[in-house]
Amino acid sequence: MTFSIASPALSRALSERNYSEATAVQSAVLEAPADRDVIVSAQTGSGKTVAYGLAIAPTLLCGNETFAGAGAPLALVIAPTRELALQVERELQWLYLYAGAKIVACVGGMDPRQERRRLEAGAHIVVGTPGRLRDHIERNGLDLSALAAIVLDEADEMLDLGFREDLEFILDATPPTRRTLLFSATMPKAIVALARRYQRDALRIEVGGDTSGHADIDYRAIRVAPKEIEHAVVNLLRFVEAQTAMVFCNTREAVRHLQATLQERGFAAVLLSGELSQHERNRAMQALRDGRARVCVATDVAARGIDLPNLELVIHAELPTDAETLQHRSGRTGRAGRKGVSALLVPRSRERRAAQLLAIAGVQAQWGGPPTLAEIAELDRQRMLRDPALTEEASDEDRELGRQLLAERAPEDIAAALVRLYRARLPGVEDIEAPSGPMTPPSFEPRAGAPARVPKGPRAMPDAVWFRMDVGRKRNADPKWLLPMLCRKGGVTRQDIGVIRIYDHETQFEVSEAVAHNFLAGMRRPGGDQVRVERMDAGGGERERPKKKKFEKRAGPPQQPQEGVATGKPKFKKKKKNA
Repeated sequence: MTFSIASPALSRALSERNYSEATAVQSAVLEAPADRDVIVSAQTGSGKTVAYGLAIAPTLLCGNETFAGAGAPLALVIAPTRELALQVERELQWLYLYAGAKIVACVGGMDPRQERRRLEAGAHIVVGTPGRLRDHIERNGLDLSALAAIVLDEADEMLDLGFREDLEFILDATPPTRRTLLFSATMPKAIVALARRYQRDALRIEVGGDTSGHADIDYRAIRVAPKEIEHAVVNLLRFVEAQTAMVFCNTREAVRHLQATLQERGFAAVLLSGELSQHERNRAMQALRDGRARVCVATDVAARGIDLPNLELVIHAELPTDAETLQHRSGRTGRAGRKGVSALLVPRSRERRAAQLLAIAGVQAQWGGPPTLAEIAELDRQRMLRDPALTEEASDEDRELGRQLLAERAPEDIAAALVRLYRARLPGVEDIEAPSGPMTPPSFEPRAGAPARVPKGPRAMPDAVWFRMDVGRKRNADPKWLLPMLCRKGGVTRQDIGVIRIYDHETQFEVSEAVAHNFLAGMRRPGGDQVRVERMDAGGGERERPKKKKFEKRAGPPQQPQEGVATGKPKFKKKKKNA
């Protein structure tokens, strides 16, 4: 779908940014009535900011091409983190540039007195984080009386970070006539309850299940020895040579250690973890944005809300905890039509878990080993020949100095010196042992026939409904992750789940009849683990029958006991000693 915007000012801004085709979420939001509340399921990197920026424009401009003088804000955008709020501010700045909008950001880590002075001077749109916005409202620094639209961006993350009370306080302070747009990657019960309370006849738009947002990501599973994970990170960074790369670890200690290792190897690397102060965090982000650093080592929590426009490589130095985290990490790259690489470093003992994560996420990965010394050396030669120092037009001063060098040195010596200078600025490369085994995805082919064993706990229910899901042993189904996933996504407890039977191509399970309807609705909501669940006929429907074992235990003891064998505890006759 092409953009069809009534406002010439916004059309001009989109054209200058080469926005010609609308994404799925942008198309869906723009097709909604301009005066109706919306609740949108959309993944990170799907173009949400431009979508709601365009959606609220008719409400704010009221048919005018440009804004009138700034006073009390007309729109409020709430984001979970400082980085995301500032990113939204930058996006709206260029989108509303020719419309003359005055946009003010209110986020933690900035001087609140300066923010208050900017608010008192007037604003058309305010973007902020929940805590800082509530602080301004309580101190009478933010006037919401003229508010016509409010946007909750990544609402699920705001609830996960504990901002429920702040959100409710802000929403209660807004005029009841305002339009509310709620965006969330997932739709847990808390989000549904928030929407039901603060929205009026909201139009539900579901584009979260669309995988097109990750279509430009090249997934790779890299087999490595556990002791060579850091070496593999080094070689991947050298092999891909991305403008900006992000490396994920699961703990703060691992982040600190890996960042120090990369700096020792010559990489300009910064870290993001929960122990950093806001000033240190700001400094790290600025170094990434202005190019002084090109590698960011981070934990999942510390990286929330971060968007780096030139991020081309994501490395999972440690496997994510679940498929949703895998998609969230990988979604940092491959955005807005740009290509990206997501590489999982997989020790031999973790191959099955990596295959499970990829299968649940619904992505195909190319399995192989880490880049070798020879492969990186060949790329270095090709990159050196394309280096701007050789391809750009030389100045007269450069040519004169070149003639002086040729008069004193042989051409081969000068070329060799140039090669040494080029190599000296490159980080070192590690010699990694080639992984053993085939470079194909691990296959786990269990015996066909009987369903997988399920841990003790779930028992058959007298009043239960049978369901079927399209995940079986061929996709590495395992009760250890199936049961928590069903409870989390379906909004039920473990006591509501009965028998679980895992077959080759599907899994069948019982759910308490009292919660079956709500369970099915929860499983069909987009976001999280992408599995298809359907209700079966009474009694469990057509089931895959287990094959009988070759040898079966007889139902009972023989009718007549054999000679010398008692039906109870066997007795043995003592041998007579020789006389």
